[in-house]
Amino acid sequence: MKGHYYVAIEGPIGVGKTTLARLVHEAFGWKLLLEVFEENPFLAQFYEDRERYAFPTQIFFLLSRYRQQHDVIPDALKEDSLVSDYLFDKDQLFAKLNLKDKELRVYELVHDALAEQIPTPHLVVYLKASTDTLMERIAFRDRPYERSMSRDYIDQLRRAYESFFREYDAAPVMEVDTEGLNFVSNPDDRRRVLRSIESRLEQGVVQLPLLERKRKGKAAPREPLAEFARLVAAVGKIGDALAAEPPDYGAARDRTARAEERLQALVDALTSGEG
Repeated sequence: MKGHYYVAIEGPIGVGKTTLARLVHEAFGWKLLLEVFEENPFLAQFYEDRERYAFPTQIFFLLSRYRQQHDVIPDALKEDSLVSDYLFDKDQLFAKLNLKDKELRVYELVHDALAEQIPTPHLVVYLKASTDTLMERIAFRDRPYERSMSRDYIDQLRRAYESFFREYDAAPVMEVDTEGLNFVSNPDDRRRVLRSIESRLEQGVVQLPLLERKRKGKAAPREPLAEFARLVAAVGKIGDALAAEPPDYGAARDRTARAEERLQALVDALTSGEG
């Protein structure tokens, strides 16, 4: 394949995004970008009490995803092709599922400001599966913070992905139904999926400008932008503490508390004057 491509693998929890991204990385020799989600200090509480912890969980993910993709993707594409196990735009899918009213409006203001600066994939591979299959795969991998996930939530998420990709038009999408498909253990299934990705790229999918985004709404006032910058810095320090060898969990907890303060300051700044 000629050129440097950016391919994002997407789909609901448990569908096999990371597994396929690793297989693409190994088969094609591309650079690999994996979502860092386990460092989110609100994640475990979110699965126990979605309503209470949805907003801080979502904002943390948004800033973490922005920080990672904004820093990594443009530099990686200068040297090679890149595959990632997540799409930045899908962040709003979770927000619409978990947030409402003022929290959703605040999230959308921050998201729209960030999305303009994130590269667009040349191809999105959307993996699908039934709710029962997703529940089986989640149970099989047995991540502690996923044990309390309800079937209803996974079903909502699956349907939200279907709705999202019916309307998504920012990049070409290749749908892969993973029911009865085992690209981990079955070499024929693996070759079939990898060849399909390769074929779509070789057919000459339209290369979108890396920073192609439409502005939505009005720019936030200066004071909220200042608070937002402080929040991004606070999140970055949490990541630094968790990335240390060994991880500095004490510092991460302290910096999470500071990030919560910055988050509340941002919310106050963005919602001041609203009814």
